[in-house]
Amino acid sequence: MARHSPQDRNRGDVLSISAVLPAYNEEQVIAKSVAAMVETFESLDADYEIIVVNDGSRDRTGEILTQLGQENPRVRMVAHQTNQGYGAALWTGFTSARKDLVFLTDGDKQFDVDELKLLLPLLDGADLVIGWRRHRADPPMRLLNAWGWKQLVNLLFGYTARDIDCAFKLFRRSILERVEVFSRGATFSAEFLIKARRLGYVVRERDVSHYPRPAGVATGAKPAVIIRAFRELIRLRLNLDAELSRVPPRHQPSRPSA
Repeated sequence: MARHSPQDRNRGDVLSISAVLPAYNEEQVIAKSVAAMVETFESLDADYEIIVVNDGSRDRTGEILTQLGQENPRVRMVAHQTNQGYGAALWTGFTSARKDLVFLTDGDKQFDVDELKLLLPLLDGADLVIGWRRHRADPPMRLLNAWGWKQLVNLLFGYTARDIDCAFKLFRRSILERVEVFSRGATFSAEFLIKARRLGYVVRERDVSHYPRPAGVATGAKPAVIIRAFRELIRLRLNLDAELSRVPPRHQPSRPSA
């Protein structure tokens, strides 16, 4: 088992961690995604919770999650009555988390959640560990869009991440006391990372595996999603300095002194 700092523990040597999985019409894979997360946390003997944000799904996602929660009280569904967007689902999940660490991954089973074990040691002396997809298993147009988006974000804000929108991130929940994200669409991850870096939080990156989506339909390439992302990015560029100026000082370090 990876070594964890005292701040990563809730009691004794037990890892305290919340997993946040956004889900929209994922009835075909959500049970398998949750089962894989449970298996990983159980192998770590963690004090864990799994929060699945059902973002207005119109299929059986909510029904399946209700059943999973009855079978395992550590699995908790938080539901949006209507679809609010990827960022909104993440923010709901983040602010619902109760454990010391927060692990983000998607509910579409494109990641091997057991690779969380690769991220945990890197959190020693850092505040966030974010994945980048070693061989991204997405269609060519989606890859092109992602490349262009990364170039634009880095041009406007400086280096942000090798893979800004990779849904494989681990961070200390205490970051949320100072980092507030207003984007509710696809700009969410960019805003989160930009603000964390500007506020001096230590970010590390690690390559992770990525697999083709086994079922369901991705919504990130829809015109409405793209337009919303550009609007949110412009808002962030105009308001970033003012928003950061209102952030309270960091009274206590998030990691032990050397």
